[in-house]
Amino acid sequence: ETTNSPEGEDPSVSLFRDYLRLKTVHPEPDYDAALRFLDRIAEELQLPMKKIEVCPGRVVSIMTWEGTNPSLKSILLNSHTDVVPVFQEHWKYDAFSAFKDAEGNIYARGSQDMKCVTIQYIQAVRRLKAEGWKPMRTVHLMFVPDEEVGGHKGMETFVKHPEFQKLNIGFALDEGLANPGEPFTVFYGERNPWWITVHCPGSPGHGSRFVENTAAEKLRQVINSFLDFREKEKHRLNTSECFTLGDVTTVNMTMVKGGVAYNVIPAEMDVSFDLRIPPTVNLQEFERQIKQWCKEAGEDVTYEFAQKHMNQNVTSTEENDPWWSTFSAACKAMNMTLEKEIFPAATDSRFIRAVGIPAIGFSPMNRTPILLHDHNEYLNEQVFLKGISVYERLIPALASVPAFPDEA
Repeated sequence: ETTNSPEGEDPSVSLFRDYLRLKTVHPEPDYDAALRFLDRIAEELQLPMKKIEVCPGRVVSIMTWEGTNPSLKSILLNSHTDVVPVFQEHWKYDAFSAFKDAEGNIYARGSQDMKCVTIQYIQAVRRLKAEGWKPMRTVHLMFVPDEEVGGHKGMETFVKHPEFQKLNIGFALDEGLANPGEPFTVFYGERNPWWITVHCPGSPGHGSRFVENTAAEKLRQVINSFLDFREKEKHRLNTSECFTLGDVTTVNMTMVKGGVAYNVIPAEMDVSFDLRIPPTVNLQEFERQIKQWCKEAGEDVTYEFAQKHMNQNVTSTEENDPWWSTFSAACKAMNMTLEKEIFPAATDSRFIRAVGIPAIGFSPMNRTPILLHDHNEYLNEQVFLKGISVYERLIPALASVPAFPDEA
């Protein structure tokens, strides 16, 4: 390996820290640095690397480890190369220095989300190749841009590309979240983000009068309806043992617009909400509810969506599903406890599931506080290293799932 390891440091950890130092941070990620890094790794692993420019300056790269039976559906190991911005003044150490403290905690933006997983895939493949193991199903390692800004110029576009179809993917692994306890969290679905703006028009007039039918009265009614519903969902989450954030609808009022002067009653006011809706909710019914709230608020209250995701595909976690039973059996064999959840936010998995491919969101980080997108994001080197051995077991298990009847 071409990494310069500090004295006594595991070379996998050194490689991880090198990767963390690349500034693939929005708003202007240095994707070229990531591509050069991945090129070097493909060479070391002696794997062919394909690069597809899905949008100008947005390249998806794919390393392919061909299986002994390449006609079977393949396994996808997906990760994104970009990371979210930092507020450096809130960090103990430089967010791109990959500083390691005395406890072995590595501080860096992307240490949890999700540069750890990228290097874990790579190092697991490196070890398996060194052992002389060969996959039956083809294994693809995919590195995508722009996940953190919604995936529009990344995975969302790429899943419609002929090069994606050519990969013939049967099952995908993508990012999950840390778990502060002993178990590991796995995600089999996601909530749908709806971003909605409600327009409240009203009679204008002078600030000294009681004008009928004002925008503000309608706005207040709209806000009350949405936030009363928010309160109900929050209560449902807090009073039920079996609920996680992914099982309820979150509502947050994120923007308010309107008004021109202290003494002028405005002719219109707008309010915007960020809603995240679990796959168990009937979306048509839910939209009818929104229509009803607008109607109750007064005349001519309308709404429009800035974003309205409708895909409710979830991945099977039934014991009779060959992919899931293989995944969970491999974890059981390593004495890992799994907690199955709906992902509370969004990842590129939603685009993979939308084209009918089962995907599990999984980042092998237990005993770790959830710090993605937070100040002082870190991952302990021992947890990181354990994750490599997890993939060293998972990859062979998944690549050895016997041919389905329709693959023969």
